[in-house]
Amino acid sequence: MIWQQVYDPLNSMVLSTLLAAIPVVVMLGGLAFLHMSAHMAAIWGLVSALAVAIVVFNMPTAMALSTAGYGALFGLLPIGWIVLNIIFLYQLTKDKGYFQVLQDSIANVTEDRRLQLLLIAFAFGAFFEGAAGFGTPVAVTGAILIGLGFSPLAASGLSLIANTAPVAYGALGTPIITLAKVTGLDEMALSAMVGRQLPFFSLLVPFWLIWAFSGWKGVKGVWPAILVVGVSFAIPQFLISNYHGPMLVDVGAAMCSMLALFLFLKVWKPKEIWRTTKLKGHDAEGGAEGAPTTFTRHDSGTIIRAWVPWLILTVFVFAWGFKETKAFLDGKETQTIVVDGQNKTKDVYGITRLDFPITTIHEKIEKVPPVVAKPIKEKAVYTLNWLSATGTSIFLAALLAGLFMGYSIPKMLLKYWETIKLVKFSLLTIAAMLALGYVTRYSGTDATMGLAFAFTGAFYPFFGTMLGWLGVALTGSDTASNVLFGGLQRITAEQLNLSPELMAAANSSGGVMGKMIDAQSIVVASTATRWYGHEGDILRYVFWHSLVLASLVGLVVTLQAYVYPFTEMVVHGAAGAAAH
Repeated sequence: MIWQQVYDPLNSMVLSTLLAAIPVVVMLGGLAFLHMSAHMAAIWGLVSALAVAIVVFNMPTAMALSTAGYGALFGLLPIGWIVLNIIFLYQLTKDKGYFQVLQDSIANVTEDRRLQLLLIAFAFGAFFEGAAGFGTPVAVTGAILIGLGFSPLAASGLSLIANTAPVAYGALGTPIITLAKVTGLDEMALSAMVGRQLPFFSLLVPFWLIWAFSGWKGVKGVWPAILVVGVSFAIPQFLISNYHGPMLVDVGAAMCSMLALFLFLKVWKPKEIWRTTKLKGHDAEGGAEGAPTTFTRHDSGTIIRAWVPWLILTVFVFAWGFKETKAFLDGKETQTIVVDGQNKTKDVYGITRLDFPITTIHEKIEKVPPVVAKPIKEKAVYTLNWLSATGTSIFLAALLAGLFMGYSIPKMLLKYWETIKLVKFSLLTIAAMLALGYVTRYSGTDATMGLAFAFTGAFYPFFGTMLGWLGVALTGSDTASNVLFGGLQRITAEQLNLSPELMAAANSSGGVMGKMIDAQSIVVASTATRWYGHEGDILRYVFWHSLVLASLVGLVVTLQAYVYPFTEMVVHGAAGAAAH
């Protein structure tokens, strides 16, 4: 049986759109206003999505449940598999004291507070955004800054501002990988498109960060160092995103940025050393400034050993990122078969990659006009590529790093079990959010919302970008925002004859500026800086920074949509990334 999507089941686009939006409202409202835990908000959002799909949009119950299961499976592998193993590696380094050495090695590079912000909040935070994401960068950098003597508001607010430009490629490219799956667009094309939007802000954010801390006078004193950090991050961000893929963009760019600043400070020093740890214009903020904490100095051998686990991670993930590596690990062979008297090629895989068509929905759901030019059957094949999955490279890197750090196999197994218990609710949240996103995609409710957004017409590039900002602000995750609104962005773009790659990427790029005002990040920041109960102060401080920066992203996307030569930067389809 073929089921065709219906986009106006109530014969009123206003009512149909309002009902289609219920799952998003339930999940976002649960997070933002009812203060639900993330996993409970996601579960209730999923329940409401199933109800709307079945009752209002007349999707067969078996199909609706199958789409939810399909999304949940994808949430666990590859997404959850990445999160679990990166947290495992982090726990191994933390418990052996290597993580503390890593902190110390960075904090002792310079006494100037502005330069410490560039190195720790921006570059080092970007490294952890790329390696782990999911709140880790703010927790790490906030804790280091408060340890260095920064005031609570400065440590919290500046960590949040700095954790923006890298977010779209966070957790080893998870937001882009997920966006590609949800929208059906080419992963490499999306990676390249985001990589043609965010480098502008990788140059801007370091200046913005120091301006927010010390004003224009502070910026003037260290502008050469700011420029070095921004350029050395933006260029690798562009190159890796366009020519390798999304997984190692942040890790590679952050390492280049840290190294460039470290080498630059060997030959350049600011005329005035800035030792204040309070935000300019916030002398009355809570928390005693006190004397700065001096981090322990370690010998070069100890520092190198502390960096080895993360270097191992980089090598493994980089190797797994090549298509040739994935093909080898999947046991891929190209065979020639005869179909209707013609020779055709077919890819065949070994036992390390198993494809499972979801029989209840695979090619049994049709998208129809006006969403598409002609009816298109939706595919639904779950790929269990257990060896070539990015999470597997992280798992193997963690095992090797654990042996290097002196762990025995039994102790690592115990630590792995502890990590599973630590992230169990995160895994549940990811599975539920992906299930929700897949239900809205296959039921057509995202298409209904997309058709409504098409009424913004020529202003859609700007408002579509702000939609991504709102999604991250309320969900706390660029990945979650891409799941919720990625399909909508593609549909609306196609309705308005805009590039779907441009607008899907805009959802992720605009979303990064919402990261600093989401409730989860603010709670993480207040916890890391031991400034409990002041979450409202942090939100009020960062809100306007977030809104203005998001609007600037919207302006860049609008220029790329309409104005030459920015239009030449737009990537089109699978071949576009390499062609432009």
